[in-house]
Amino acid sequence: MAKQTFLKGTLILIAAGMVTRMLGFVNRVVIARFIGEEGVGLYMMAAPTFFLATTLTQFGLPVAISKLVAEASARGDHQKTKNILVMSLTITGILSLIFTPLFLFFAPIMAETMLTDQRTLYPLLAITPVVPIIAISSVLRGYFQGKQNMNPLAVSQVLEQVVRISLVAVCTTIFLPYGIEYAAAGAMLSSVAGELASLVYLFICFKFKKTMKIRKHFFQSIKNGKETLSQLMSVSLPTTGSRFIGNLSWFFEPIVVAQSLAIAGVATVAATKQYGELTGFAMTLLTLPSFITYSLSTALVPAISEGMEQKKLQVVEYRLEQAMRLCLLSGGISVVILYVFADELMSVMYGSSGAAVFIKVMAPFFLLYYFQGPLQAVLQALNLAGAAMMNSLIGALVKTGLIFVLATRPSLGIMGAALAIVTGMVLVTLLHAATVSKVLPISIKIKEYVLCFAVIFICGFLSSAVKQYVTFGESEAVNVAGWIAISAVFYIILLLVFRLIKKDELRRIPIIGRLIVR
Repeated sequence: MAKQTFLKGTLILIAAGMVTRMLGFVNRVVIARFIGEEGVGLYMMAAPTFFLATTLTQFGLPVAISKLVAEASARGDHQKTKNILVMSLTITGILSLIFTPLFLFFAPIMAETMLTDQRTLYPLLAITPVVPIIAISSVLRGYFQGKQNMNPLAVSQVLEQVVRISLVAVCTTIFLPYGIEYAAAGAMLSSVAGELASLVYLFICFKFKKTMKIRKHFFQSIKNGKETLSQLMSVSLPTTGSRFIGNLSWFFEPIVVAQSLAIAGVATVAATKQYGELTGFAMTLLTLPSFITYSLSTALVPAISEGMEQKKLQVVEYRLEQAMRLCLLSGGISVVILYVFADELMSVMYGSSGAAVFIKVMAPFFLLYYFQGPLQAVLQALNLAGAAMMNSLIGALVKTGLIFVLATRPSLGIMGAALAIVTGMVLVTLLHAATVSKVLPISIKIKEYVLCFAVIFICGFLSSAVKQYVTFGESEAVNVAGWIAISAVFYIILLLVFRLIKKDELRRIPIIGRLIVR
């Protein structure tokens, strides 16, 4: 199986992530157009349960498999790789048999008593088939990630979104005559179909690229896999704990927000609409650039695990410095575009600019959010997943507590929830950075970072001027696209002028990289 360099694997995942996020964005826009703000509110209230199901079923195994397979590959131990796959499939299979009926049983209780809106029952029930699908696909994803072959991961991500977006309009249209809650359930079913298509593709890739026979001596491998099980659990348990805390926090978030807004005197329907604007519209835009940091996180775990296994500490430190700089550079242009063009972006995409105020308040803080994923990946690769879990717990408790304190105040309302979300997010990122710095020296080149922030501010000023003085026609969508394109060109030119992108990294950009270097 072809092994890729850290930067090449990251670029492949970034390219796929860009396509995936764009398609995902279209998916959200289609949902918003078909079922409106109230329907989006129902969808987003059920969405945390979708991710909670994903977290419980995966059990942190993709990260654990990636780390252990990378270490086994560095030693050339193929039998160890087989043992890792066998034990992982056994664990996820058992978890599927446990959690699938549990979700079916608790769905009515969650809808009626926790989410305060009985209509969320149907989206919750639509999620259930995803449990066994994700169980198998998580193992295959971890295997390819550990082998540092990112092509199957990239294609499967794009395929998932293509299937999802192809079906979402059909599903919502079919179920909409029966009620808005059925339409939200239809949107969930399209997500399940996307996950299934992704699994089928990953299975085909594994079938043709594997170097061992999984079914041969399967039960013997389980019997002799106590050491492998222990190694998997040492990484997966704290990783699951960290993700479980995040997803549990997100699961309780709509509950706490709904109850807090009720105390503040906001009616149930209005609260659902406001929460839909914050999480379905604003947060979707704000988290859009995180596909870059997710790609870095995915590639970092096996790269750092392999470097630590081979005692190449300088390589590990270089990878960390490289990842941090890429996070800052990619996050900078994202913050500029989101802050300067918030009203126009919301108007073009959702037909309403009501949620733009959330973006303007939260966007500057999200620059730190883009560092969070890679820092957590480094902690997991360094066997510090337990520390990452504690950091996530602290952030979740602070966020949930602040939501209740701030959102219950009539003067703040849903804005209080937005402020609480960014506070918890910034806190977790800072805690991750402090934990990593105790083990690895985080190289912060003051001059480089000062120049990065200078580029961000200059680009923001130029983008504001472009929006004020430049028009491309009568269409607002055309104007927004043109403004963003010009802003991106300004940003790239500034990065090149201040030499914030290195020549070695430029050369690796497909097609145009070597031309730019010359």
